[in-house]
Amino acid sequence: MSGHSRIQEIRKEILREWRGCDEPGTTDARVRPASALLAAVLRGLRAAGMADGLDETEVRETWKELAGDFIGRHSDPVSVREGILVLRVAQPSMRFHLEQMKPLLLERIQQQLGRGRIKAIRFTHG
Repeated sequence: MSGHSRIQEIRKEILREWRGCDEPGTTDARVRPASALLAAVLRGLRAAGMADGLDETEVRETWKELAGDFIGRHSDPVSVREGILVLRVAQPSMRFHLEQMKPLLLERIQQQLGRGRIKAIRFTHG
């Protein structure tokens, strides 16, 4: 073994001990194309209810417009998943009131956003 190659071996050993691991074989081993990141983001959006092509801002604005000032102040769209609009309601009495109005509210929101996009409304307290 030549002196130069022996020095390289000693250098590798010192670096291995200092790092606590071997030197990486390639520096771009974890690099992924942007298309893979975009696909993951789109999967996340679909899981969050955006698969129907509904924009959160669009749903919120439509709800505030349809619900009016009073109901709009006491309720807030939380999510849309598989066509089910989930509304957070501030008080149990408001939830009861909205449950009574559910068919009318569903009809109105379907007219605005499309029947195939919102199929049901559910309420959550919070």
